[in-house]
Amino acid sequence: MANTFKRYASRDVGTSAVTVGSYTVGASTQTTLIGLTVANTTSSAIAVDVIHNDGANDTYVVKDAPVPAGGSLVAVGGDQKIVLETGDSIKAVSNTATSADVLMSLLEIT
Repeated sequence: MANTFKRYASRDVGTSAVTVGSYTVGASTQTTLIGLTVANTTSSAIAVDVIHNDGANDTYVVKDAPVPAGGSLVAVGGDQKIVLETGDSIKAVSNTATSADVLMSLLEIT
């Protein structure tokens, strides 16, 4: 089994939910989400949602989390990790158009 660290990003996230980095856990892959940061790229405060999707259902990691102008939110990191299974993905959405950049770090075991 190979352990591989990976990074995925989505720029200019706005009012429609996007799958971060278009990443979905593939078959025969175990994935641990080890970090996820949302950066506010605007000059005003925004509110963001980070959502886990299991292929059919959405579950919030954070909902309406405030991110100050020019600031960032670490939604996953430090002691917190999220185990992702086949077909899972992470989505992000903001209350403001083209206002957030999202960076996600994973450990894949294949």
